[in-house]
Amino acid sequence: MTLAVFMATMLALAPASAESPSFPGPGQAKRARVVIAEDPQAMIVFDPQPERIEGLVRRGLSAMTGRGHAAAAWRSLMSTQEVVGIKVLSGLGKTSGTRPAVVGAVIKGLLEAGFAPKQIVVWDKHLVDLRLAGFCDLANQYGVQVAGSADEGYDENTFYDASLIGKLVWGDVEFGRKGEGIGRKSFVSKLLTQRITRIINVTPLLNHNLTGVSGNLFGLAFGSVDNTIRFESGPKHLGEAVPEIYALPQLGDRVVLNIVDALICQYQGEETMRLHDSSMLRQLRFSTDPVALDVLSIDELNRQRELSKIPPVTSNFQIYTNASLLELGVSDLKRIDLIRVP
Repeated sequence: MTLAVFMATMLALAPASAESPSFPGPGQAKRARVVIAEDPQAMIVFDPQPERIEGLVRRGLSAMTGRGHAAAAWRSLMSTQEVVGIKVLSGLGKTSGTRPAVVGAVIKGLLEAGFAPKQIVVWDKHLVDLRLAGFCDLANQYGVQVAGSADEGYDENTFYDASLIGKLVWGDVEFGRKGEGIGRKSFVSKLLTQRITRIINVTPLLNHNLTGVSGNLFGLAFGSVDNTIRFESGPKHLGEAVPEIYALPQLGDRVVLNIVDALICQYQGEETMRLHDSSMLRQLRFSTDPVALDVLSIDELNRQRELSKIPPVTSNFQIYTNASLLELGVSDLKRIDLIRVP
């Protein structure tokens, strides 16, 4: 459902009145639950400690699911017959992007829960980025798969359609084609339409100049489709496209867990590693609500900027309020319940 259709439906259902109809504010229909697991020994001088991180994953997952045993916790989220895609952010490498040690802990947990290695796929948009960030080595270590969504090609029967037409580039399905309507579709990767059946999102706590954070919504949406450059032309287009693409059944409906890799919080730099503009939080954050995690991340990024005497950044919060309107999650910080696990 697009935002326009959603609002039209709400207007049709609203009672007749001389006053403008009143809608509940975004994120006010329910509460979100976020588990924060922390270990002061999980990072030592920006170096992840795998054994400590495995403990964080076990404790955080158990607290989130209410299952005392980690294997039971994984099985409560999905069947062991699913093909699980672990979505990462690999373009910044293993230090500022998603850390392989975190993904390794997730893979180990899935294997112990009874998932076969061939049913686990570590993925991002480009295979070359995954290789440079060390995820191919990680995949070889555990015998799991690794894949780039763009490298897999796109499914011309599954797409996001928007009236905004952008300039197509090499790699986009319709690049070089001519005709009416060319350039208004963003096609979903075959990786998601033909292979992966469930998704675990693992995103770093990293700033993004257009979206506030390189988080769960933006990372999955733009990592799954082609023809995305057109949406970066203005905050309105991005605010509509990111949640609407995430809401596609092949994406958002398949997400069973979101993990924010908050071992390091990088509050400046976006596409460049800047450890001098980073803080070690030594945390992992877990939730089934991608919106709640993203708005918490934006709040944390601004808190770290304040501590470093850097002016706060005004983010494109429309992405997250629109996501709440589409019932993807909770964008109101006051309606997020935090559970801290030592």
